[in-house]
Order: sequence, then structure tokens, then C-alpha cells
Amino acid sequence: MTFDDVIAHLEARFPGGIREIRRALGETTILVRTELIRDVCRVLKAELGFNYLVDIAAVDRFTEQERFEVVYNLVALAHGLRLRLKVRCEESDPVVPSITPVYPNANWHEREAWDMMGIRFAGHPDLRRIYLPEDFRYHPLRKEFPLLGIPGSLPLPEKPESPAR
Repeated sequence: MTFDDVIAHLEARFPGGIREIRRALGETTILVRTELIRDVCRVLKAELGFNYLVDIAAVDRFTEQERFEVVYNLVALAHGLRLRLKVRCEESDPVVPSITPVYPNANWHEREAWDMMGIRFAGHPDLRRIYLPEDFRYHPLRKEFPLLGIPGSLPLPEKPESPAR
């Protein structure tokens, strides 16, 4: 199986669902329509052997349209192929279908993307923050978040007294 086979299969299964294909430095990246990501992942896993979700990353593109991007890195171990999938969503409605029904290990990756970037994953079984308190109002990896944080937004532990010299 080659990447041409993978792309031909996806184009046949999802006519109009692939928005862009990029190949660079031996890597293939496919931008798909957001609402199709779960079904595309299901086909990639069940029919094309992409049985390993390596990770998920969220990107703040800081653009007027489709500000956020979710990147999925998949591997077909039997074929030795690595594929990058991307979807985009708007700042006003940052929602992407969860792929935890297809790849259970997406659970924590999606929770991290929610916590740090504010992207919600529709259908996620337990979308809670993973690093920050539930009542924290911000998503610190967004580009508008101040580098030094927001004073008073997080209760910090008391600083221990240093021993007398």
C-alpha cells in the first residue's frame, strides 16, 4: 500500500471530504472536512490499517477564519506508513468530533487540547481539564494568553520560608 492508494481510497469513500493534500519531506498531510474526522479515522483504521494514533496536537493559527487546527498523527504499522490528518474550526465555535470511539487513546490528547486551547470534542466521554482546575477560565496556549499568565487567576502554593543562614 502507498500513500496514493490511501488518498484514492479516502477520495472514493468521502467525495468532497478532502480539502487539501500536501506532501513535503516524505510526509503526507491531509486536511479533511471537520465533520468527517471520526468517519475518516474509522476508515483509516478498519480498512487501511492505520491502527496507531501517535498523538493529537492543537494549533492556534491566530487567523480570522478557521483559527484552530487539530492535527492527528497516525501510523499503519504493518505498512510502515505515517499520515498526518488535520481539521480546522472557528474561534466562535471551536468544536471537533471526538475520535475516542475509534482510537481510545485519543481521550487524554483531546482533554489536553480542551484544557490548553479550548477546543471542545463532541462526543468525548469525559471532557474535563487535565492540567488546570475546572474553574480556570482561560486556555493558556491560545496566542492571546499573556506569557506571564494572568495575576490572581490561579491560587499558588505558599512559598516556603528559606532557612536562616
